[in-house]
Amino acid sequence: MTREMKRESGNMRALVWEGPREMNLRELPVVQPGPDEVLLRVDAVGICGSELSGYLGHNSLRKPPLVMGHEFSGTIEAAGEMVESPAVGERVVVNPLLFCGTCSACRRGRFNLCSNRALVGAHRPGAFAEKVIVPAVACQPVPAGMAPAIASLAEPVACAVRAVRLARVGLGDELLVLGAGPIGLLSARLAQEAGAAVSITDTNASRLAIAKRWGVERTIEADQSGGSSSLDPAALRASAPGEGFDAAIDAVGLAATRKQAIESVRRGGTVVFVGLHGPEVSFDANEVVRNETVIRGSFAYTPHDFETACSFLARGDLPPSESWLSLRSLDEGPESFRELVDGQPEVLKIVLQP
Repeated sequence: MTREMKRESGNMRALVWEGPREMNLRELPVVQPGPDEVLLRVDAVGICGSELSGYLGHNSLRKPPLVMGHEFSGTIEAAGEMVESPAVGERVVVNPLLFCGTCSACRRGRFNLCSNRALVGAHRPGAFAEKVIVPAVACQPVPAGMAPAIASLAEPVACAVRAVRLARVGLGDELLVLGAGPIGLLSARLAQEAGAAVSITDTNASRLAIAKRWGVERTIEADQSGGSSSLDPAALRASAPGEGFDAAIDAVGLAATRKQAIESVRRGGTVVFVGLHGPEVSFDANEVVRNETVIRGSFAYTPHDFETACSFLARGDLPPSESWLSLRSLDEGPESFRELVDGQPEVLKIVLQP
């Protein structure tokens, strides 16, 4: 199916996930926005690791048939009658994590833990399409001159902002990041900005090479035999000055990497779990008690974290995107998903431009 195909009036092209490993281009009707919603023409949308789990059928949050896609920027094409801002024609980036504002978590300011939270691209159609409808309040303006693909990175950057915030690292601290995917590398970059020294591990040599180009102090290649990474926690601790790392961020989410993170920090160290893959992990709880290890989960981001991410991108503090970001058409979406789940991709991030 190509851009030149004949289309019915009022239709759009969309990438529809229809079951495990079944991602197909379809023609769908364009729906008009509700009173407090806007219709966006999608300018750029990134592929997230959680969507790879969904693509494989391993993510209970996503049910087929579904248009996924929650990392995106676009241009306002239409607005509901109650919408005063943003205006038609304005370029925006969208915070896809929707919250009610009235539950106990929201009243405490923990909007990412909202009892009624919903995610664009999971609970409602997402941006792997030419157009998408979102609440107007979820939109933030894109600075003039910012490329659409860079703007679409606000969501993963916000995830990294929260993980680094919870790790509480600063000047002179030693941080271990497990996983050199987008969240891991973005966490490393943000921690470096805070003054921390960063070590990063991965099984993918190409992504470790990207980490070196990003200025990460130490890269450690893990053995991927048996389908999981294997690193000796004692050796990891020994690679850090002192008695271990001050903090570790697990951006993988496997039992092996979570255990490695716990066992690699010094006494009193902090471990942050941000990766979502394996649901269970076994570790020595007595050692956690004796060492007063702090273990924290990091889920998504708050609106403040998202705003911080937008400010970070506006400063232009990311390395040149040509070396780590691959721009592709919506037509290349199915093959891009296959590439990301079946191999060791050399690119860090794939962004589709409908």
